[in-house]
Amino acid sequence: MHIATGTSMQLQDDPRFYYLANFRQALAWLQERYADLLSEPECAFLQQFLAAPRAAQALLVRMIMRKGSHFRVSKLDYAEIGCSRLAAKPLLDAGWVRQDAALSLDELFNLLRKDEVLEHLGERAQQKTLSKGELLEQLRETYSEPRDFATWCPASEDQVLSLTVDALCERLRLMFFGNLRQDWSAFVLAELGIFRYEPVALSVDSRAFRHRADVDCYLQLQRSREQFEAGEPIDNVLQQISALLCDTPFLAARRHKLLFRMGQQLEREANLDGALAFYADCRYVGARLRQIRVLERLGHQAQAYALAKQAAHAPENDAEAQAVARALVRLARQLGQPQPDKAKVVAPQRIDLCLPKPAAQSVEFAVKAHLSEPDGPVHYVENSLICSLFGLLCWKAIFAPVPGAFFHPFHTGPVDLFSTDFHPRRAEVFAECLAHLDTPHYKQVIRQNYADKFGIQSPFVFWAALDPALLEQALDCLPAAHLLAWFKRLLLDIKANRAGMPDLIQLWPAEQRYRMIEVKGPGDRLQDNQRRWLAFCAEHGMPVDVCYVQWADA
Repeated sequence: MHIATGTSMQLQDDPRFYYLANFRQALAWLQERYADLLSEPECAFLQQFLAAPRAAQALLVRMIMRKGSHFRVSKLDYAEIGCSRLAAKPLLDAGWVRQDAALSLDELFNLLRKDEVLEHLGERAQQKTLSKGELLEQLRETYSEPRDFATWCPASEDQVLSLTVDALCERLRLMFFGNLRQDWSAFVLAELGIFRYEPVALSVDSRAFRHRADVDCYLQLQRSREQFEAGEPIDNVLQQISALLCDTPFLAARRHKLLFRMGQQLEREANLDGALAFYADCRYVGARLRQIRVLERLGHQAQAYALAKQAAHAPENDAEAQAVARALVRLARQLGQPQPDKAKVVAPQRIDLCLPKPAAQSVEFAVKAHLSEPDGPVHYVENSLICSLFGLLCWKAIFAPVPGAFFHPFHTGPVDLFSTDFHPRRAEVFAECLAHLDTPHYKQVIRQNYADKFGIQSPFVFWAALDPALLEQALDCLPAAHLLAWFKRLLLDIKANRAGMPDLIQLWPAEQRYRMIEVKGPGDRLQDNQRRWLAFCAEHGMPVDVCYVQWADA
């Protein structure tokens, strides 16, 4: 099942209430798919909301979609709603908003202009030359206790409405989207055509969460992350997340990511023993490598060496293998152990240029202009070209309706894109897509998907960077065998391998050949992921140069 972005309410009723139609549509979607996960108060809210007057519904949705929880009635001015005070009465009666919420000084400042602060708190804020932020600091100690708006501003005729269902609505939004990055504006952006999404067949069972406890766990992890980012003591945050039962791989991954970030913070604070404990309990990608480095810094070379050998035997990805190889050289030297065999690396061809320093252009575009030829144009592509060709050829596999990969109409890609089983779960469909590279037919598949899918959100296709001319030149110049090698490497580790590709590509369509060019300006050097891509290209006989630039007037 796929939700249409338009509704009968919009077509037959006042189109100015489009946001309300979208919200009602989302509620219907949730009732259809999540009835078993909704509490009695949540079910009651859904029923009462749909029975409320339209103006009241619209006002509540307007407040939900705005930032914050407190709103001045004078600022809730919407022509289609009419009088906000009248529209708010059913909301007040239902307890979904209140007028007497206690506001901190910070919250009050968010609601008032500077001149209003001076008007209502004038006795304490005599320096009109201060900025609003300086006024806030000046008054913070004097007004330390929260109070309602009427007490703060007794002379004001305005009122403040405060949401009491914001937490409930956040839960509903999480259940609909499966994350808290997206919000209800996704409906509007899709309806306006600003964002277009691939329609994927969704069943009634297509949902992000299977149990209410999973939703609770996600929300608690989110709160813990916010507290950590706000500077809450790490021990307090750890105590919260240690008690969480993260039964699903999705939630466990979020927990381990937070543990990893907390370990990094302790490492920055030079609390190495604390960081080591976090990394040891963490299954996030990169945690084992951090363990090795912390052990080195603590002087535990033997433990670091043993862990590095274990990692070298079964690296979690190419990045770890690369870093561990360097660590083993250091540690073996320090411990008097035999040096490990070094892999032979074929150095890429080198270009040295001395160019006039441009006033505004980047070094990549300066090299692009210098090397371009009438029959051999140079394009700035970085990661966009190879990823886009992969996304176009394998569109069918990327958007395959795998259970649990899509559960609402606004996905830019499958939710398991970076998981280790992304490719295995779609192995048959990917094999079918990649098999096109064994025949000339692959070019037509890419061209057809480019035409049919143009502008649709994709985790791989960079529409703005891939114009028809570049597409045709690339299809003329890039051998199918090289495309296959690149695409297979992408599938090994999508998160790591879709970055680090050379900056430029030069194409000679008449000769059906190409070369890639990694550009390094003065003082710049190759990054690890770039070295891995260069080594891969050399291994497969792909033409790639590294261009080192010096400025003539330096």
